[in-house]
Amino acid sequence: MDAVSYKTVSINEKTAKKEWVVVDATDMVVGRLSTQVAMILRGKTKPSYTPHVDCGDNVIIINAGKVRFTGSKLADKVYVRHTGYPGGQRFTTPKQVLSTHPERILEMAVRGMLPKGRLGRALFRNLYVYSGSEHPHTGQQPKSIKIA
Repeated sequence: MDAVSYKTVSINEKTAKKEWVVVDATDMVVGRLSTQVAMILRGKTKPSYTPHVDCGDNVIIINAGKVRFTGSKLADKVYVRHTGYPGGQRFTTPKQVLSTHPERILEMAVRGMLPKGRLGRALFRNLYVYSGSEHPHTGQQPKSIKIA
């Protein structure tokens, strides 16, 4: 029988072709931007995607302080964290976080969309978020992409 045989190609960290991309977050919705960035970090936009390997690109997000929320999430959404001590539950809103550390809004959103465990922590290290329009990664010659 003459049948065409296809072979599944699985890449590893040495054969993965990682690039650098820049995303401008000005006037973009936090959740919609975060899902696209998480897919780029994971490598799901590439045809050579392998689930257990860090094969995604390095992502630089600029103008993180200019993101927006839909509806009344800016005041109503609550971020909860715990200090580890009894009675140590702390609450904050996106409005408070944007005023102090605007890059943390996107970092928290993207981190929640990545896998939990060793691979997710490695993927998160490929994300660089800056609140202004300048970044120190010009030596990597990142290409600018537009996320719709």
